[in-house]
Amino acid sequence: MIKVENLKKSFGAKRAVDGVSFTVERGEVLGFLGPNGAGKSTTMRMVTGFIPPSEGTVTVGGFDMVEHPIPAKKLIGYLPENAPAYTDMTVHGFLAFAAEIRGLTGDARNRAIHRVVEMCFLESVLHQSVDTLSKGYRHRTCFAQSIIHDPDVLVLDEPTDGLDPNQKHEVRSLIRRMGEKKAIIFSTHILEEVDAVCSRAIIIDSGKIVANGTPAELRSRSELAGAVSLRVVDANAAAVRERLSGLSGVRKVNIVQEGSGSAWVRAHPENKTLNGALAREIAQAAVREGWKVEDLHTEEGRLDEVFRSITSVDTSKQKETQS
Repeated sequence: MIKVENLKKSFGAKRAVDGVSFTVERGEVLGFLGPNGAGKSTTMRMVTGFIPPSEGTVTVGGFDMVEHPIPAKKLIGYLPENAPAYTDMTVHGFLAFAAEIRGLTGDARNRAIHRVVEMCFLESVLHQSVDTLSKGYRHRTCFAQSIIHDPDVLVLDEPTDGLDPNQKHEVRSLIRRMGEKKAIIFSTHILEEVDAVCSRAIIIDSGKIVANGTPAELRSRSELAGAVSLRVVDANAAAVRERLSGLSGVRKVNIVQEGSGSAWVRAHPENKTLNGALAREIAQAAVREGWKVEDLHTEEGRLDEVFRSITSVDTSKQKETQS
């Protein structure tokens, strides 16, 4: 449904997006991650045809966004950054306006408004003006306009920004359900949303894609992936580390925490694996040693660690630039 090839965008001397390529199929939810200024919003604006690329192509539903913008844009629902809306309109009036510019009139328009109001829980504010809404309800209203024409493709820039925890859960559930039939791209700074919603994620940094894979594949790049954490009571941490270091398949053992007669250590495997082999070997060693095991589990890896390692910034260079 979405095909992006060698996309580039320059603003003067600054290259904001530098050779980005990816595809999104129907039934796929693609998370778009990256630090501030990485090029996420610029890429999404080019995908939607809001701004033209300096180089490269965007194809939506088989239509080139530059050569055939109208049929391409008909397939897209877009929630821009900061959820812009006409503040002097009521919620109902704004949604009616959005439906009409999407070509919906009469009963079709009314049915579309009723559908998105119900989906986005806007009944209680339907006749309020947009400028009186809380940030959360304003965001919901703009989200509603993006899906009012039931598009095949959704491009959502920070769709849960400003929402409270309950509202975030509602929006994530909605995206997950819609993602079963639509092609969806959404950017986020909240890594837990990747696991909650995404079938795949891309990490972009300095205008380039630096990682692309399922959440499980990205977590496997974590230093912790495949490591086994062990908590033992009434034991010496150094002694536990020494014993585990002698096991086959163990690359290193770190003491995570010690004190009050307990030990928490983490054993890293020679080869990353989540099949439980190292955990079983450590469990057998614990039985032989007579350790009182409080907890033993295999780490899946952490997205925040992968994100930081891939998008790390040299702070000393940053300070030099700022000075």
